Amino acid sequence: MIQKSKKVITAGLLSTLIGSYFVGGFAHADISPKQSSAKEKLEAYLKFTQILNVIETQYVDEVNTTELVDKALKGMLNNLDAHSTFMDTKAYKDLNVQTKGEFGGLGVSIGMKDGALTVIAPIDGTPAHKAGLMAGDIILKIDDKATIGMDIDESVKLMRGKPGTDVTLTIIRKKEIKPLEIKITRDIIKIQSVYAKTVENNLLYLHVTSFDQKVVEDVKKAIKEHKNTRGIILDLRNNPGGLLDQAVGLVDLFVEEGVIVSQKGRSSMENIEYKATKKNSDTQTPIVVLVNGGSASASEIVSGALQDFKRAIVVGEKTFGKGSVQVVMPVGMDEAVKLTVARYYLPSGRTIQAEGVTPDITVHLGKVEYMEDPVLLKEKELQKHLTNELEKINGNQKQHKKKQLTETKENNTTEVDDSIITETQLYEDMQLKSAVDILKALIITNKGK
Repeated sequence: MIQKSKKVITAGLLSTLIGSYFVGGFAHADISPKQSSAKEKLEAYLKFTQILNVIETQYVDEVNTTELVDKALKGMLNNLDAHSTFMDTKAYKDLNVQTKGEFGGLGVSIGMKDGALTVIAPIDGTPAHKAGLMAGDIILKIDDKATIGMDIDESVKLMRGKPGTDVTLTIIRKKEIKPLEIKITRDIIKIQSVYAKTVENNLLYLHVTSFDQKVVEDVKKAIKEHKNTRGIILDLRNNPGGLLDQAVGLVDLFVEEGVIVSQKGRSSMENIEYKATKKNSDTQTPIVVLVNGGSASASEIVSGALQDFKRAIVVGEKTFGKGSVQVVMPVGMDEAVKLTVARYYLPSGRTIQAEGVTPDITVHLGKVEYMEDPVLLKEKELQKHLTNELEKINGNQKQHKKKQLTETKENNTTEVDDSIITETQLYEDMQLKSAVDILKALIITNKGK
């Protein structure tokens, strides 16, 4: 969810109903293509109050009117779409905690897909990631509570808790014959959003895990520190999104004109265009963007915009398809309504919502299988054999120890440099290996020009 702005709604049921009738505030939430007349609206409001009165006076158990209205509001908003909801005092407080970037939980982004509670992506380095949760997993149960009919906010409440406590998720995973149970220990979630590494010295690998407040700043810093970079791989796999201004700012680093993304809603106030600027834009360095089914929201804006501008080649798998705008509107002091007010559109005019971004080149997750050249293997074995025989003749133990130390360093078994991606790591990740090969081809093509 990209929190864009806040608006105020007058508190109280009666004032809300009257305000909606005259101003038409909640009429904008009507998903019917036919606009209700003033008479129809009034009849609908009266029907609601009549049914509420019947429940209050005749239901078998005594009920609390405030709780009834809250439940009615939750049901109404949840039926609009998966992201709109009524937030009671606790939910509103939880939202404020969530947007600070440090909170107790699992470190996973979730959404509704085809009516099922689905993992968009676990965030790298968090408990969810370490426990093996994967993008596309369908959450069937949270501890002993089934998620069927459960909204996103309610599921988030259940997954959050005191650091150090456990929660068990029952999930359905593609190609698994039966549901899996994954036990995860909650922790304080601290997110590092940008990881920079090099590939073969002159290629810069930027892994953006989420769009927090420092993404553009950290990417600029990484590019500045790698001045000899000939190409960039921007890895947005399993990136669930975040702040809109950071997504726009990241694209703006690589394009100098045009509309990066626009949003359109029923209210003209929600029709906004975010344009590129010429200042300090790098329009020459070849770029390959990596995406998958865990890439959502802000990461879809970045990959889709760079694709539309023909500024980058997008590689991987089709993205999640989350391209709507939610606005949090406080109701009084302690409650709020989170309402979908617009959808995002890419430079070409296509929408992201429920469509996602289709890669230019589809590459599925996997390893690159390869065989060593048998001729070179024999030569290597021969050299090793001759060296061993020579050591037996000379009886030089010091040389033997020196050789062992050299082999250890060559095999990289004692020292691992986190700032580089090795050839072995590339062959473990088919999507990344493909991205590197494509980037090399782009560099050669540009050199030819």
